[in-house]
Formats: sequence, C-alpha cells, structure tokens
Amino acid sequence: MTGVEVELTAEGYVRLGVELARERFPGDAAVALQRSAELWLVPLRGVQGGGLLLKQRNLDGDRAVLVREALPDEIEPGHRLAVWDHDEGALRIPLGGA
Repeated sequence: MTGVEVELTAEGYVRLGVELARERFPGDAAVALQRSAELWLVPLRGVQGGGLLLKQRNLDGDRAVLVREALPDEIEPGHRLAVWDHDEGALRIPLGGA
C-alpha cells in the first residue's frame, strides 16, 4: 500500500477506512507517536497490552482512533495522504497543511 487518505478531525481523531483498518490494524489497537512533522500510528496485536482503541464508527467498518494527546495544539483538521512504512511497521501521517 502506498498512499491512503485519512482524516484528522477537529476533535483529535484519526479516521481510517475499513480496508486500511483491517489490513494494517487487525487488533483494533495502536500507539500514536509524533515524529518530526508526522504522526505515526503503530499497530498493536490487541488492546490487552494497552494502547489506543480503534473504534468502529459506522456500519461499513470504518474506524476512528483518538490521538489528541499525540498532536501539536496548532494542528489543522482535514484530509491527509498517509503512507505505510514497511520498514518501521507504521502508518505515517503528515501533520502539515491539509
């Protein structure tokens, strides 16, 4: 998977489409890290060890995860083109302009 669209909401959620969530986050859990000008979402095997819960947001199976605490205060909401980094095992979301 190269580029995939995600949405950062004004409330601090990242919204993921069902295909991305199923393929890359099958345990419905992740860790959110701010790295330079990117937000990295790293999947976890499940919620037993902690992390952030990916919640189902509609009947299609799209997911949302609250990452507000990992975001800078001045972040603008909007759609971003995220990239899956195979080497790091993380979804890399640019935090620059929407």
